[in-house]
Order: sequence, then C-alpha cells, then structure tokens
Amino acid sequence: MSSARAGRRRAIRSLLLLLASLALGSCQPEGRKAESLHFLIGFSQANLSEPWRIAMTEEIRSEAARYSDMRIIYTDAADSTGRQIEDVNRLMHYGIDLLIISPTDSRALTPIVREVYSQIPVIVLDRAVEGYDYSLFIGPDNERLGREAGGVIAELLGDRPGRVLEIQGRSGSPPALSRSQGLREVLSKHPNIKIADVIVADWLRDTAEDKVAAQVRVLPRIDAIFAQNDAMAFGAWRATSTAGRRGIRFIGIDGLPGPTGGIELVRKGVLSATFTCPTGGKESVAYARDILQHKEGIPKKIFLRPSKVTPDLLLQIRSAESISREFRAAPGRPIVLGFAQVGSESEWRVANTKSIKTAAAKVGIELLFEDGKQHQENQIAAIRSFIRRKVDVIAFSPVVESGWDEVLKEAKAAGIPVILSDRAVDLKDDSLWLSFIGSDFIEEGRRAARWLVENSKASGPVNIVELQGTIGSAPAIDRTIGFEEVIKDYPNYRIIDSESGDFFRDQGYEVMKKILLRETKKIDALYAHNDDMAIGAIQAMEEAGLKPGKDIIVVSIDAAHGAFKAMIEGKLSCTVECNPLLGPQLMKAVKDYMSGKDLPIRMITSEEVFPASTAKLKLAGREY
Repeated sequence: MSSARAGRRRAIRSLLLLLASLALGSCQPEGRKAESLHFLIGFSQANLSEPWRIAMTEEIRSEAARYSDMRIIYTDAADSTGRQIEDVNRLMHYGIDLLIISPTDSRALTPIVREVYSQIPVIVLDRAVEGYDYSLFIGPDNERLGREAGGVIAELLGDRPGRVLEIQGRSGSPPALSRSQGLREVLSKHPNIKIADVIVADWLRDTAEDKVAAQVRVLPRIDAIFAQNDAMAFGAWRATSTAGRRGIRFIGIDGLPGPTGGIELVRKGVLSATFTCPTGGKESVAYARDILQHKEGIPKKIFLRPSKVTPDLLLQIRSAESISREFRAAPGRPIVLGFAQVGSESEWRVANTKSIKTAAAKVGIELLFEDGKQHQENQIAAIRSFIRRKVDVIAFSPVVESGWDEVLKEAKAAGIPVILSDRAVDLKDDSLWLSFIGSDFIEEGRRAARWLVENSKASGPVNIVELQGTIGSAPAIDRTIGFEEVIKDYPNYRIIDSESGDFFRDQGYEVMKKILLRETKKIDALYAHNDDMAIGAIQAMEEAGLKPGKDIIVVSIDAAHGAFKAMIEGKLSCTVECNPLLGPQLMKAVKDYMSGKDLPIRMITSEEVFPASTAKLKLAGREY
C-alpha cells in the first residue's frame, strides 16, 4: 500500500472511530493516542438484559483496557436479530480488524457471520452459528452443565421419589436445548426422579417468577427446581416463597459474583447449588490478539470449564480465588513437557508425532517423548516416569478411555497438570486432567454419515459395514455414536456388520476379508474409522473381485495422504478430516498455562470433509 493511500485510510479510520465512539460507545484507556492504535475490534452483543451477558461485556471491557494498542467498539442488539445484523454491518463500515459476536439467533446470524468471515477474522461467543465459517468459537459446554445439574439433583433427592420442575431459557436456543439434554441424560438413570413440567422463561427473572407463580397452583408437589440460569432460579424461589411452598431445592447456572449473583444466592441458602459458566469475554480478547498477530496453535472451538458451587465448596472457591497467577516456570530454564504417545499405528499417528516434536523444538520446550506401542501399561509407566522426573506438564493420547484414575491421581498429588491430546478419558473426577486438545469425534462420525446419505441418494436398503477403531478408545466410541445418530433418521440405512480393525491397515484388510466371506447380504457401503483400515479393506475388496468406490462406497476418517491417493484412483469415495497437526496447539496451551493463564476444558481443532472430486486439487497443499 502506498504511503498516500495508507495516510488516507488512517484519516478515514480516525474519523470513523470518533463517530463510532459517539454513536456506539468504545473502550480506550484514558490518555491513549489514536496513533498508537493497531487493532480495532467490533463486539456485537445479543442483549444487555441478562446478568450473564452484562458480565461478559464487562469482562471484555476490562481485559481490552489492559492493552494500549487495542480498541473495542460495542453494540447492543437488544435481542433483535434484525438489529444485530445492522450492528454488524455498521461495525464493518467502521473498518474493524476483527469481529466478536454473541448471536441472538444461531441460524439467522449464520449468513452475516459467513460474509464477515470472508473478509476479516470472526470470534463467535456463547452460541455457535451453523457450519464452520468463523475463526474461533468460545463457549460453555452446555450439555455438560446440564449433566452436572442432573447429578446434583440426584444427590439431593437420593433414592426417594422426586419431581423436578425445569425452567428453560429461550425456546429452541442451542444452550437451552443442550442443558436440557444433559439433564435428561443423567435423570434417565434415576427412574425415581421425574420431570414434572417444563417452563420457558427466556433467561429472565421476572418471567420465571410469574410463570412459576402460576404453575405452583396446579402442581401438587415439587421437590427440586432446575433453572438454566441463576436469575430464573431466583425468580422461581421468590414465587414459591410467596406461595408458601417449602422444602424445594433450587439449582441454577452462571455462578456470577456480586450481591445478586449465584454465588451469593448459594451463600444465603437460596440455591442449593449453582455452576460457574464462564462468559468467554476475557478469552475472546486474548485470542483476538493472538489471531491478529498471526500466532500459531489457534483452535477452531474452545469450551470453558464450569465449576460446581455449593455451600461446602464456597470456602475452597475463596481460597482458589486468592491464588497468585504468577509465572509457574522457574526462570532461566526451559519448560519440560512429558508426552506419552499411543504408538505409530497409522499414517495419522506418525504425522501427529512429527507435529508434536517439531512444535516443541520451535518454541524451545524440552520434550520427553515416550511411545506406548498401543499398550496402556506402557503409557502408565511413561506417565510415572514423568512424575519422577518432575516435568512441568504431562500430556498424553490415551489408548483407551478407562483405567487412568490411579496414575492421574499420582500426577495431581505431585502438582503436575495433565493435558489430553487427541483422545479423551472417562473419569468421574475431571479435576485429574486440565484440558483436552483434539477433534470432535462425534461430529466426524456425523459428517461421514451425512456425506453418505447425501451422496448415495438411495431409496432402497443401504447395507453398511463398519470398521471400528480400537475397542474402548474415544474415537471408536464417538465415531460410532455420531454416525448412528445421523442414520437413525434414515431407516433404509443400516449397519449390517461392525468389527474392530484396531486402526491398523493390515487388520482392516483381515477383518474386511472375513466379512466378505461370511456376509450373505449385498454390501453397499463401508464406513471405516480411519483411512488405514479403509485402504486395507479396499485391498480385500479387490482380491474378492469387487471395485471399491463403485461396487461399494467407501467413506473413512483422517484425510491423510494415502486417502487422497486412493480417492484419485477412484477407490475411496470420501474422507473426513481428523487433523493430526496438534503440536502447535499443545505447545501454546503449555506455554499459556505456565505463564499463569487458565486453559479451556476442551479445544477443538479445525477440520474439513474431502469428497473424491476434490482430491487432486487438495492433495498438493496437504501436510500429512
């Protein structure tokens, strides 16, 4: 850009900034000169009527005020989708470098977010828009919050019969649906507890109070009320107190501080429990800076960790809030990371190992690397060796989900945080691990199924063979769940045979060979949990005189080089990406933690779907 053009742009931007400040309000530390401004960020808030959203906005304002080179322009859509679209267009006119948006409506805001993302980075807060046309999503794990609330209700009511009134936020909104789904998942395991009724109160205290006041007149007994935020829980408490109903236990979500926040309501005995629901405001500013500075290791989605708040835990929370956030690493020495890898069972895993080693060397982290060779006992031994060597952080990709409690308790006792990479664990005590970095395996399964349904377009029966990964591993479990979740809506699509190939190419070959010999029904499609097993199965098909990709549609997961070559040859129909290049994200998380930052509970990497028609075009730019 010429100096004259740059000067004109600065002049126009300065004028627009002045107008924006007058029209919309902005955040700029006192005394900051306009010339020092490097980053102009627009924040489009859904509303400022909910206490949680007010807290989110204040968190963004406070965090942004720490930086002399950043300015944020704020808008309030007042819960109007049309107004929010106008706000976003106005922010773009002001020349913002990045947009942060908390949508009023996920579906309705998707087109404008997609349009903005084609021009500048976009961070979506709280409610994800449809698709993946954004830079980063930051939000709470709403389904987990619902499950946690269900667990508290089950503890409070015990084995006696119980009736629960559920108060939902906005009807049809993703947070409301997910929290309700999580609640029901847990309560379904307690047949003595029934949901007596559901009220929709739009996240507002007064609406909840009015509706509960009407409801308590007709409900003979309520043992617990679960409200999807603390404001509605407080409204329900006021209504039942006025009606003289006693003995009801109230559970909320948000856990905000302050005289009317959920934490104080627990302290006063109004609520039996609440859950902190981080707004993501602070994180959005930090990640906005990272994105604009083109830093490596930015995930596609992050989910923030909630915390249970009960009267018994309040003292612990107060103690935790007083902990200093100083740099955790000793000065003058590198950070030491111990990593226990699953093995080298596939093209994907080899690329994953290379990414981790390369990223550690690039940022100066000392890496102690151990190969588990596909055996849990090897990984447990490696983790114990890291504990003895007093590493700063332990990371590992667990070969299976269960059986880690004892060794992770040892790591916690030693004061060493644990980060899960690629695969998750199944533990009741999630304080034993700090964060998960990897893929959304359920979504990968959904994507494979959606592609199959959309592209086979069959009206008659579609018989599917499934090659699963390692039995008990997170990707094998979740990829099956996601795939079955989609095809259940299509009765003509059914899995006629499912067997584990353990993620190995040779086992994919052997298992598919046996299936072809014993299966009497015509096989229309193969769904393989990774590319290696699919390639092995393709060999078995060819030996049986079949033409893979034509006689049998083949869909797999990973999107490694071998899959692209098979697609170019016409033998593989589609591969769903599972990004192995997790090294930069892992190293960023380790450095962030060691510098005193809180980590999200889950960080999901960016991934795509590649049909065979795109293989030649995409292969040249692939790193794995």
